[in-house]
Amino acid sequence: MKRFLVLLSLIFIIPNLAVADDLKKKVLTLRDRSEIRNRLLKDRFESVLPDIMERTGIDMWIIVAREYNEDPVIKTMLPATWLNARRRTILVVYNPGSGNKLETYAIARYDVGEVFKRMWDPEQQPDQYKALAKLIYDKNPNKIGINQSEFFAQADGLTATEYNLLKSSLNRRQLKKVVSAEKLAIGWLETRSAMEMEYYPEICNIAHEIIKEGFSSNVITAGKTTTDDVVWWYRDRIRELGLITWFHPTVDLQRSDNIKFDFLSAFSKSKVSNVIQKGDLLHVDFGITYLGLNTDTQQHAYVLKDGEMNAPAELNNALRIGNKLQDILTNEFTTGRTGNEILLSALTKAKSVGIKPQIYTHPIGFYGHGSGPTIGMWDKQEGVPVNGDYPLFKNTAYSIELNAKVYIESWGKEIAIMLEEDAFFDGEKCDYMNSRQTKMILIR
Repeated sequence: MKRFLVLLSLIFIIPNLAVADDLKKKVLTLRDRSEIRNRLLKDRFESVLPDIMERTGIDMWIIVAREYNEDPVIKTMLPATWLNARRRTILVVYNPGSGNKLETYAIARYDVGEVFKRMWDPEQQPDQYKALAKLIYDKNPNKIGINQSEFFAQADGLTATEYNLLKSSLNRRQLKKVVSAEKLAIGWLETRSAMEMEYYPEICNIAHEIIKEGFSSNVITAGKTTTDDVVWWYRDRIRELGLITWFHPTVDLQRSDNIKFDFLSAFSKSKVSNVIQKGDLLHVDFGITYLGLNTDTQQHAYVLKDGEMNAPAELNNALRIGNKLQDILTNEFTTGRTGNEILLSALTKAKSVGIKPQIYTHPIGFYGHGSGPTIGMWDKQEGVPVNGDYPLFKNTAYSIELNAKVYIESWGKEIAIMLEEDAFFDGEKCDYMNSRQTKMILIR
Protein backbone atom coordinates (compact mmCIF):
# COMPACT_ATOMS: atom_id res chain seq x y z
CA MET A 1 0.00 0.00 0.00
CA LYS A 2 2.82 2.38 0.93
CA ARG A 3 4.56 1.68 -2.37
CA PHE A 4 1.30 2.35 -4.22
CA LEU A 5 0.91 5.75 -2.54
CA VAL A 6 4.47 6.69 -3.44
CA LEU A 7 3.88 5.74 -7.07
CA LEU A 8 0.59 7.62 -7.08
CA SER A 9 2.27 10.77 -5.76
CA LEU A 10 4.95 10.53 -8.43
CA ILE A 11 2.27 10.48 -11.12
CA PHE A 12 1.28 14.00 -10.07
CA ILE A 13 4.75 15.31 -9.18
CA ILE A 14 6.75 14.21 -12.24
CA PRO A 15 4.71 16.19 -14.83
CA ASN A 16 5.10 19.32 -12.73
CA LEU A 17 8.84 18.74 -12.40
CA ALA A 18 9.01 18.34 -16.17
CA VAL A 19 7.29 21.69 -16.63
CA ALA A 20 9.74 23.29 -14.22
CA ASP A 21 12.67 21.74 -16.06
CA ASP A 22 11.28 23.01 -19.37
CA LEU A 23 11.23 26.52 -17.94
CA LYS A 24 14.85 26.23 -16.85
CA LYS A 25 15.79 25.22 -20.38
CA LYS A 26 14.23 28.42 -21.74
CA VAL A 27 16.57 30.60 -19.70
CA LEU A 28 19.89 31.17 -21.44
CA THR A 29 23.30 30.93 -19.83
CA LEU A 30 24.92 34.15 -18.69
CA ARG A 31 27.42 33.91 -21.55
CA ASP A 32 24.67 33.55 -24.15
CA ARG A 33 22.73 36.40 -22.59
CA SER A 34 25.82 38.59 -22.70
CA GLU A 35 26.29 37.98 -26.41
CA ILE A 36 22.65 38.79 -27.16
CA ARG A 37 22.66 41.95 -25.06
CA ASN A 38 25.77 43.24 -26.80
CA ARG A 39 24.20 42.58 -30.21
CA LEU A 40 21.05 44.38 -29.14
CA LEU A 41 23.08 47.35 -27.90
CA LYS A 42 25.13 47.65 -31.06
CA ASP A 43 21.99 47.43 -33.18
CA ARG A 44 20.26 50.19 -31.21
CA PHE A 45 22.97 52.68 -32.16
CA GLU A 46 22.27 51.87 -35.79
CA SER A 47 18.49 51.38 -35.84
CA VAL A 48 17.12 53.52 -32.99
CA LEU A 49 19.34 56.42 -31.95
CA PRO A 50 19.92 58.15 -35.33
CA ASP A 51 16.20 58.85 -35.82
CA ILE A 52 15.78 60.14 -32.28
CA MET A 53 18.76 62.48 -32.59
CA GLU A 54 17.28 63.82 -35.82
CA ARG A 55 13.86 64.17 -34.20
CA THR A 56 15.20 66.14 -31.24
CA GLY A 57 17.73 68.20 -33.19
CA ILE A 58 20.60 67.33 -30.86
CA ASP A 59 23.73 66.43 -32.80
CA MET A 60 26.03 65.76 -29.83
CA TRP A 61 25.00 63.88 -26.70
CA ILE A 62 27.29 63.73 -23.68
CA ILE A 63 26.65 61.15 -20.96
CA VAL A 64 28.84 61.21 -17.84
CA ALA A 65 28.92 58.96 -14.78
CA ARG A 66 31.23 57.71 -12.11
CA GLU A 67 31.48 54.18 -10.78
CA TYR A 68 28.50 53.22 -8.57
CA ASN A 69 26.83 56.56 -9.30
CA GLU A 70 25.58 55.79 -12.78
CA ASP A 71 23.35 57.93 -14.93
CA PRO A 72 20.21 55.82 -15.74
CA VAL A 73 20.99 56.28 -19.44
CA ILE A 74 24.61 55.19 -19.25
CA LYS A 75 23.55 51.94 -17.58
CA THR A 76 21.69 51.08 -20.80
CA MET A 77 24.74 51.83 -22.96
CA LEU A 78 27.37 49.77 -21.18
CA PRO A 79 28.37 46.35 -22.55
CA ALA A 80 26.89 43.35 -20.76
CA THR A 81 30.11 42.55 -18.91
CA TRP A 82 30.36 46.07 -17.51
CA LEU A 83 28.23 45.90 -14.40
CA ASN A 84 29.05 49.52 -13.61
CA ALA A 85 30.84 52.53 -15.04
CA ARG A 86 34.60 52.61 -14.42
CA ARG A 87 36.19 55.54 -12.62
CA ARG A 88 34.72 58.47 -14.55
CA THR A 89 33.17 57.30 -17.81
CA ILE A 90 32.31 59.92 -20.43
CA LEU A 91 30.42 58.78 -23.52
CA VAL A 92 29.89 61.01 -26.54
CA VAL A 93 27.53 60.41 -29.44
CA TYR A 94 27.89 62.71 -32.44
CA ASN A 95 25.59 62.88 -35.44
CA PRO A 96 27.54 64.25 -38.43
CA GLY A 97 24.30 64.57 -40.40
CA SER A 98 23.57 63.95 -44.09
CA GLY A 99 22.64 60.36 -43.29
CA ASN A 100 26.13 59.49 -42.13
CA LYS A 101 26.69 56.93 -39.39
CA LEU A 102 26.73 58.11 -35.79
CA GLU A 103 30.16 58.60 -34.27
CA THR A 104 30.57 57.18 -30.77
CA TYR A 105 33.48 58.01 -28.48
CA ALA A 106 34.64 57.21 -24.97
CA ILE A 107 36.62 59.85 -23.13
CA ALA A 108 38.11 57.08 -21.06
CA ARG A 109 41.26 55.01 -20.76
CA TYR A 110 39.80 52.21 -22.86
CA ASP A 111 37.08 51.31 -25.31
CA VAL A 112 33.64 50.87 -23.78
CA GLY A 113 32.49 47.67 -25.43
CA GLU A 114 32.23 47.46 -29.20
CA VAL A 115 30.33 50.73 -29.58
CA PHE A 116 32.43 53.46 -27.94
CA LYS A 117 36.03 53.87 -29.03
CA ARG A 118 38.65 55.38 -26.76
CA MET A 119 39.39 59.03 -27.48
CA TRP A 120 41.55 59.98 -24.52
CA ASP A 121 45.25 59.52 -23.90
CA PRO A 122 45.99 60.60 -20.31
CA GLU A 123 49.70 60.69 -21.10
CA GLN A 124 49.09 63.42 -23.66
CA GLN A 125 46.26 65.22 -21.82
CA PRO A 126 45.89 64.37 -18.11
CA ASP A 127 42.66 66.38 -17.75
CA GLN A 128 39.71 64.24 -18.86
CA TYR A 129 37.36 67.18 -19.31
CA LYS A 130 39.87 69.11 -21.39
CA ALA A 131 40.04 66.07 -23.67
CA LEU A 132 36.25 66.25 -23.95
CA ALA A 133 36.41 69.97 -24.74
CA LYS A 134 38.92 69.25 -27.51
CA LEU A 135 36.56 66.71 -29.08
CA ILE A 136 33.70 69.20 -28.91
CA TYR A 137 35.89 71.84 -30.55
CA ASP A 138 36.89 69.44 -33.35
CA LYS A 139 33.31 68.34 -34.10
CA ASN A 140 31.73 71.78 -33.60
CA PRO A 141 28.15 70.56 -32.95
CA ASN A 142 25.10 72.81 -33.12
CA LYS A 143 23.46 71.48 -29.96
CA ILE A 144 25.14 69.67 -27.07
CA GLY A 145 22.67 67.59 -25.08
CA ILE A 146 23.22 66.74 -21.42
CA ASN A 147 21.01 64.67 -19.14
CA GLN A 148 19.15 67.22 -17.07
CA SER A 149 15.40 67.08 -16.45
CA GLU A 150 13.15 68.42 -13.73
CA PHE A 151 10.32 65.94 -14.24
CA PHE A 152 11.72 62.79 -15.91
CA ALA A 153 14.05 61.12 -13.42
CA GLN A 154 15.75 58.81 -15.90
CA ALA A 155 16.70 61.80 -18.07
CA ASP A 156 18.27 63.63 -15.10
CA GLY A 157 21.42 61.60 -14.59
CA LEU A 158 24.12 64.27 -14.77
CA THR A 159 25.24 65.07 -11.23
CA ALA A 160 25.89 68.60 -10.00
CA THR A 161 29.61 67.89 -9.68
CA GLU A 162 29.95 66.64 -13.24
CA TYR A 163 27.84 69.50 -14.57
CA ASN A 164 30.09 72.05 -12.89
CA LEU A 165 33.22 70.34 -14.21
CA LEU A 166 31.73 70.25 -17.70
CA LYS A 167 30.81 73.95 -17.58
CA SER A 168 34.26 74.95 -16.41
CA SER A 169 35.89 73.06 -19.29
CA LEU A 170 33.88 74.70 -22.09
CA ASN A 171 34.36 78.12 -23.63
CA ARG A 172 31.56 80.68 -23.83
CA ARG A 173 30.59 79.74 -27.37
CA GLN A 174 30.35 76.05 -26.50
CA LEU A 175 28.33 76.75 -23.36
CA LYS A 176 25.66 78.50 -25.41
CA LYS A 177 25.10 75.24 -27.29
CA VAL A 178 24.39 73.17 -24.17
CA VAL A 179 20.73 72.10 -23.87
CA SER A 180 18.72 69.55 -21.94
CA ALA A 181 18.72 66.14 -23.62
CA GLU A 182 15.47 65.25 -21.87
CA LYS A 183 13.53 64.25 -24.99
CA LEU A 184 16.55 62.48 -26.47
CA ALA A 185 17.08 60.45 -23.31
CA ILE A 186 13.39 59.56 -23.09
CA GLY A 187 13.34 58.58 -26.75
CA TRP A 188 16.38 56.35 -26.31
CA LEU A 189 14.93 54.66 -23.24
CA GLU A 190 11.36 54.22 -24.46
CA THR A 191 11.96 53.05 -28.03
CA ARG A 192 12.14 49.32 -28.62
CA SER A 193 14.11 48.05 -31.58
CA ALA A 194 12.88 45.38 -33.98
CA MET A 195 15.65 43.10 -32.73
CA GLU A 196 14.58 43.59 -29.10
CA MET A 197 11.04 42.69 -30.03
CA GLU A 198 12.26 39.32 -31.26
CA TYR A 199 13.07 38.52 -27.61
CA TYR A 200 10.61 40.53 -25.54
CA PRO A 201 7.56 38.25 -26.04
CA GLU A 202 9.53 35.27 -24.72
CA ILE A 203 10.64 37.29 -21.69
CA CYS A 204 6.96 37.95 -20.96
CA ASN A 205 6.18 34.28 -21.51
CA ILE A 206 8.74 33.25 -18.90
CA ALA A 207 7.14 35.66 -16.42
CA HIS A 208 3.70 34.20 -17.17
CA GLU A 209 4.97 30.66 -16.65
CA ILE A 210 6.48 31.52 -13.27
CA ILE A 211 3.19 33.08 -12.17
CA LYS A 212 1.33 29.89 -13.12
CA GLU A 213 3.82 27.77 -11.19
CA GLY A 214 3.27 29.85 -8.06
CA PHE A 215 -0.49 29.86 -8.44
CA SER A 216 -0.81 26.08 -8.26
CA SER A 217 -1.30 23.30 -5.74
CA ASN A 218 2.43 22.62 -5.94
CA VAL A 219 2.98 25.82 -3.98
CA ILE A 220 -0.36 26.56 -2.32
CA THR A 221 -2.16 24.37 0.20
CA ALA A 222 -5.44 25.91 1.30
CA GLY A 223 -5.63 26.41 5.05
CA LYS A 224 -1.86 26.35 5.42
CA THR A 225 -0.01 28.53 2.89
CA THR A 226 0.10 32.29 3.50
CA THR A 227 0.22 34.98 0.86
CA ASP A 228 3.71 35.84 2.07
CA ASP A 229 4.79 32.21 1.59
CA VAL A 230 3.85 32.57 -2.08
CA VAL A 231 5.69 35.88 -2.37
CA TRP A 232 8.91 34.33 -1.12
CA TRP A 233 8.40 31.27 -3.28
CA TYR A 234 8.35 33.62 -6.27
CA ARG A 235 11.54 35.33 -5.10
CA ASP A 236 13.31 31.99 -4.66
CA ARG A 237 12.04 30.68 -7.99
CA ILE A 238 13.29 33.75 -9.83
CA ARG A 239 16.73 33.28 -8.31
CA GLU A 240 16.67 29.52 -9.00
CA LEU A 241 16.10 30.25 -12.69
CA GLY A 242 19.08 32.61 -12.77
CA LEU A 243 16.88 35.68 -13.15
CA ILE A 244 16.37 38.80 -11.07
CA THR A 245 13.37 40.92 -10.20
CA TRP A 246 13.19 44.69 -10.20
CA PHE A 247 10.66 44.84 -7.35
CA HIS A 248 9.47 42.66 -4.50
CA PRO A 249 6.32 40.80 -5.63
CA THR A 250 3.02 41.12 -3.80
CA VAL A 251 0.34 38.49 -3.35
CA ASP A 252 -2.97 39.52 -1.80
CA LEU A 253 -6.45 38.08 -1.57
CA GLN A 254 -10.10 39.03 -1.62
CA ARG A 255 -12.80 36.78 -0.21
CA SER A 256 -16.39 36.60 0.92
CA ASP A 257 -16.09 38.66 4.11
CA ASN A 258 -16.90 42.16 5.35
CA ILE A 259 -13.50 43.68 4.50
CA LYS A 260 -13.69 46.40 1.87
CA PHE A 261 -11.07 46.57 -0.85
CA ASP A 262 -8.34 49.12 -0.18
CA PHE A 263 -5.76 49.88 -2.88
CA LEU A 264 -2.92 50.73 -0.51
CA SER A 265 -3.51 47.62 1.57
CA ALA A 266 -3.41 45.42 -1.52
CA PHE A 267 0.03 46.65 -2.59
CA SER A 268 1.91 48.13 0.34
CA LYS A 269 0.20 47.08 3.55
CA SER A 270 -1.09 43.58 2.83
CA LYS A 271 -1.09 41.18 5.76
CA VAL A 272 1.81 38.75 5.50
CA SER A 273 -0.08 36.36 7.79
CA ASN A 274 -3.06 35.98 5.44
CA VAL A 275 -3.69 32.23 5.23
CA ILE A 276 -5.09 31.25 1.86
CA GLN A 277 -8.43 29.44 2.05
CA LYS A 278 -10.64 27.65 -0.43
CA GLY A 279 -12.89 30.13 -2.22
CA ASP A 280 -10.31 32.94 -2.14
CA LEU A 281 -9.58 35.21 -5.09
CA LEU A 282 -5.82 35.71 -5.28
CA HIS A 283 -3.89 38.49 -7.00
CA VAL A 284 -0.20 38.78 -7.81
CA ASP A 285 1.96 41.70 -8.93
CA PHE A 286 5.16 40.27 -10.38
CA GLY A 287 8.06 41.19 -12.66
CA ILE A 288 11.40 39.89 -13.89
CA THR A 289 14.47 41.34 -15.55
CA TYR A 290 16.04 39.35 -18.39
CA LEU A 291 18.24 40.37 -21.33
CA GLY A 292 18.18 43.91 -19.99
CA LEU A 293 14.39 44.20 -20.34
CA ASN A 294 11.68 44.12 -17.69
CA THR A 295 8.20 42.70 -17.27
CA ASP A 296 5.36 43.80 -15.00
CA THR A 297 2.34 41.53 -14.66
CA GLN A 298 -0.76 41.27 -12.48
CA GLN A 299 -3.06 38.28 -12.67
CA HIS A 300 -5.76 36.54 -10.62
CA ALA A 301 -6.32 32.99 -9.43
CA TYR A 302 -9.20 31.29 -7.68
CA VAL A 303 -8.83 28.56 -5.05
CA LEU A 304 -11.51 25.99 -5.81
CA LYS A 305 -13.81 24.81 -3.06
CA ASP A 306 -14.51 21.12 -2.66
CA GLY A 307 -16.67 19.97 -5.56
CA GLU A 308 -16.07 23.08 -7.67
CA MET A 309 -14.76 22.70 -11.21
CA ASN A 310 -14.59 26.40 -12.02
CA ALA A 311 -14.59 29.80 -10.38
CA PRO A 312 -18.01 31.28 -9.57
CA ALA A 313 -19.69 32.86 -12.58
CA GLU A 314 -19.65 36.28 -10.93
CA LEU A 315 -15.86 36.22 -10.60
CA ASN A 316 -15.39 35.08 -14.18
CA ASN A 317 -17.68 37.88 -15.31
CA ALA A 318 -15.66 40.36 -13.25
CA LEU A 319 -12.53 39.26 -15.10
CA ARG A 320 -14.32 39.83 -18.42
CA ILE A 321 -15.15 43.37 -17.29
CA GLY A 322 -11.47 43.90 -16.53
CA ASN A 323 -10.62 42.68 -20.03
CA LYS A 324 -13.19 45.08 -21.47
CA LEU A 325 -11.48 47.96 -19.68
CA GLN A 326 -8.16 46.84 -21.16
CA ASP A 327 -9.69 46.92 -24.64
CA ILE A 328 -11.12 50.38 -24.10
CA LEU A 329 -7.72 51.69 -23.02
CA THR A 330 -5.57 50.12 -25.74
CA ASN A 331 -8.04 51.23 -28.42
CA GLU A 332 -7.25 54.81 -27.40
CA PHE A 333 -3.56 54.45 -28.32
CA THR A 334 -2.82 56.78 -31.21
CA THR A 335 0.54 58.21 -32.24
CA GLY A 336 0.91 61.78 -30.99
CA ARG A 337 -1.80 61.65 -28.33
CA THR A 338 -0.61 62.46 -24.84
CA GLY A 339 -0.88 60.15 -21.88
CA ASN A 340 -3.51 62.42 -20.35
CA GLU A 341 -5.60 62.47 -23.52
CA ILE A 342 -5.55 58.68 -23.67
CA LEU A 343 -6.37 58.40 -19.97
CA LEU A 344 -9.32 60.79 -19.91
CA SER A 345 -10.86 59.41 -23.10
CA ALA A 346 -10.58 55.82 -21.86
CA LEU A 347 -12.07 56.68 -18.45
CA THR A 348 -14.99 58.48 -20.08
CA LYS A 349 -15.77 55.58 -22.42
CA ALA A 350 -15.43 52.99 -19.65
CA LYS A 351 -17.83 54.86 -17.38
CA SER A 352 -20.31 55.24 -20.25
CA VAL A 353 -20.69 51.45 -20.41
CA GLY A 354 -21.06 51.02 -16.66
CA ILE A 355 -17.48 50.15 -15.71
CA LYS A 356 -15.92 51.58 -12.53
CA PRO A 357 -12.37 52.15 -13.85
CA GLN A 358 -9.01 53.14 -12.46
CA ILE A 359 -6.11 53.41 -14.92
CA TYR A 360 -2.41 53.74 -14.04
CA THR A 361 -0.47 52.53 -17.06
CA HIS A 362 3.24 53.16 -17.54
CA PRO A 363 6.02 52.67 -20.10
CA ILE A 364 8.29 49.65 -19.64
CA GLY A 365 11.57 48.48 -21.14
CA PHE A 366 15.04 49.09 -19.74
CA TYR A 367 13.29 50.10 -16.52
CA GLY A 368 10.13 48.63 -15.05
CA HIS A 369 8.63 52.06 -14.56
CA GLY A 370 10.10 53.43 -17.75
CA SER A 371 10.31 56.76 -19.51
CA GLY A 372 7.59 58.05 -21.80
CA PRO A 373 3.95 59.08 -21.37
CA THR A 374 2.41 58.35 -17.99
CA ILE A 375 -1.18 57.22 -18.53
CA GLY A 376 -2.72 57.92 -15.14
CA MET A 377 -1.60 57.15 -11.62
CA TRP A 378 -3.76 55.43 -9.03
CA ASP A 379 -4.10 58.71 -7.12
CA LYS A 380 -4.17 60.99 -10.20
CA GLN A 381 -7.15 59.95 -12.30
CA GLU A 382 -7.74 63.50 -13.48
CA GLY A 383 -4.41 63.48 -15.35
CA VAL A 384 -0.70 63.69 -14.54
CA PRO A 385 1.02 67.07 -14.97
CA VAL A 386 4.00 67.14 -17.40
CA ASN A 387 4.71 63.39 -17.52
CA GLY A 388 1.15 62.77 -18.67
CA ASP A 389 1.50 65.47 -21.32
CA TYR A 390 4.26 63.58 -23.11
CA PRO A 391 3.09 62.17 -26.48
CA LEU A 392 2.85 58.58 -27.61
CA PHE A 393 5.48 57.47 -30.12
CA LYS A 394 5.60 54.32 -32.20
CA ASN A 395 7.70 51.31 -31.23
CA THR A 396 7.19 51.78 -27.51
CA ALA A 397 6.13 49.34 -24.79
CA TYR A 398 3.70 49.72 -21.91
CA SER A 399 2.46 47.87 -18.87
CA ILE A 400 -1.30 48.08 -19.32
CA GLU A 401 -2.09 48.48 -15.63
CA LEU A 402 -5.60 49.16 -14.32
CA ASN A 403 -8.45 47.88 -12.22
CA ALA A 404 -12.20 47.60 -12.48
CA LYS A 405 -14.43 47.55 -9.40
CA VAL A 406 -17.21 44.97 -9.67
CA TYR A 407 -19.98 44.18 -7.18
CA ILE A 408 -20.19 40.46 -6.35
CA GLU A 409 -23.75 39.68 -5.29
CA SER A 410 -22.93 36.39 -3.59
CA TRP A 411 -20.21 38.06 -1.52
CA GLY A 412 -22.28 41.13 -0.76
CA LYS A 413 -19.44 43.50 -1.60
CA GLU A 414 -17.36 45.12 -4.29
CA ILE A 415 -14.06 43.62 -5.43
CA ALA A 416 -11.28 44.94 -7.64
CA ILE A 417 -10.05 43.08 -10.70
CA MET A 418 -6.46 44.30 -10.92
CA LEU A 419 -4.78 43.49 -14.21
CA GLU A 420 -1.44 44.31 -15.77
CA GLU A 421 0.04 42.99 -18.99
CA ASP A 422 2.95 44.17 -21.14
CA ALA A 423 2.08 45.42 -24.61
CA PHE A 424 3.81 46.91 -27.65
CA PHE A 425 2.57 49.88 -29.67
CA ASP A 426 3.84 49.75 -33.26
CA GLY A 427 2.34 53.08 -34.28
CA GLU A 428 -0.92 51.55 -35.51
CA LYS A 429 -2.12 49.23 -32.76
CA CYS A 430 -1.27 48.11 -29.25
CA ASP A 431 -0.85 44.34 -28.90
CA TYR A 432 0.03 42.22 -25.89
CA MET A 433 3.49 40.74 -26.22
CA ASN A 434 2.52 37.34 -24.83
CA SER A 435 -1.27 37.49 -24.73
CA ARG A 436 -3.12 38.41 -21.53
CA GLN A 437 -5.18 36.74 -18.84
CA THR A 438 -8.72 36.09 -20.04
CA LYS A 439 -9.44 33.03 -17.88
CA MET A 440 -9.08 32.64 -14.15
CA ILE A 441 -6.12 30.55 -13.00
CA LEU A 442 -7.60 27.68 -10.96
CA ILE A 443 -5.91 26.22 -7.90
CA ARG A 444 -7.25 22.79 -7.00
